[in-house]
Amino acid sequence: MNYITDLLVELGVSTNLSVYLASIAIVIIAGIVSIAANFITKKVVLRIVSHYIRNNRYRWDNYLLDRKVFHKLSHIVPAIILYYFSFSFSAYHSLILKGITIYLIIVVLLVLDAFLNAVNDIYRTYDISRSRPIKGYVQVVKIFLFIIGGILAISNLIGESPVILISGIGALSAVMLLIFKDSLLGLVAGIQLSTNDMVQVGDWIEMPKYGADGDIIDISLHTVKVQNFDKTITTIPSYALISDSFKNWRGMQDAGGRRIKRAVYIDMNSIGFCTPEMIGKFKKIHLLSEYILDKEKEIMHYNLENEIDPTVSVNGRAMTNIGVFRAYVERYVEQHPKIHKGMTRIVRQLAPAENGLPLEIYAFTNDINWAVYEGVQSDIFDHILAVAPEFGLHVFQNPSGQDFKSLPKVGAY
Repeated sequence: MNYITDLLVELGVSTNLSVYLASIAIVIIAGIVSIAANFITKKVVLRIVSHYIRNNRYRWDNYLLDRKVFHKLSHIVPAIILYYFSFSFSAYHSLILKGITIYLIIVVLLVLDAFLNAVNDIYRTYDISRSRPIKGYVQVVKIFLFIIGGILAISNLIGESPVILISGIGALSAVMLLIFKDSLLGLVAGIQLSTNDMVQVGDWIEMPKYGADGDIIDISLHTVKVQNFDKTITTIPSYALISDSFKNWRGMQDAGGRRIKRAVYIDMNSIGFCTPEMIGKFKKIHLLSEYILDKEKEIMHYNLENEIDPTVSVNGRAMTNIGVFRAYVERYVEQHPKIHKGMTRIVRQLAPAENGLPLEIYAFTNDINWAVYEGVQSDIFDHILAVAPEFGLHVFQNPSGQDFKSLPKVGAY
């Protein structure tokens, strides 16, 4: 700056005006150099760095590039240049230095924020991230860094030691606890959720209190995001998963089987003993032929052993159409290719009710995909409903308008 001032004085410019013009010239030069340095850094250096990162065999550094860590780091270059030119303004040097320091603090915080985001992205590429997410912990570190950055910036402005501000914050701990209540609750909840392996990204959970029924897509410090099956997003406070009850379907997903638990209601008026004609017909059914033969031998042996007169149907033992039908459904479910062979398979009668006798199918499909599961369940019950009349059984159904229309018309009196 002195060189420019002396040059202007030699050219006949007054001393005061020379100092003023020299200051303007330094500011312009500093601005041009800063812009040029920033341009070179972003257009040349960053392009070289980006090309190298994109074409090397490592993948983790791509996340640093995607999160613009190096782009934000390049903003330090203008600050270094301005720091060098600040010595030309001795009267304002301390003020300029404070501005540069605050600017550097902001840049460093932005760089660290982007770097922590990249670390979380890299961690999420590993399978362990599903059961042990670190996003909540990353957010806690960010809060801590921004608090420290704010303290350093304020202490630089007022010219006091950061220790004084930190001791003042200690006195306001109760207020701080109130301000960061949700963050603290979220942190504690995140630790418990992670330690106890209660939820993972990708888990299907149900939480009626919050209207959530779908897959977890994100777990953060404060919230857990659930994408419902209607594609809406429900946001649940992290601590609510600790304090409230919810259902996690991960056990079903890990087991590889999805439960079918549905009943067909049989009209009890259609239940009765099997006639010889019916038994002859049932023997021709592939799934029942062996069962009928074994059952006939068993019943005959029992009746002979106990000297029972079989001409009266209520004496001794006899086959019923509901029993044969149940045996058929058991075998049909067992041989179905989409039913899990390693899990429970039951066809049972429940307590009779006003709607008839419930015949419940309890089994698991070997495919947990929702669409496949519903298709398998529908196929099974389609068949059961269609085949029930072959056993002389009627499925219960409340009378409809069409049923009343089919009744014979009663003449008017």
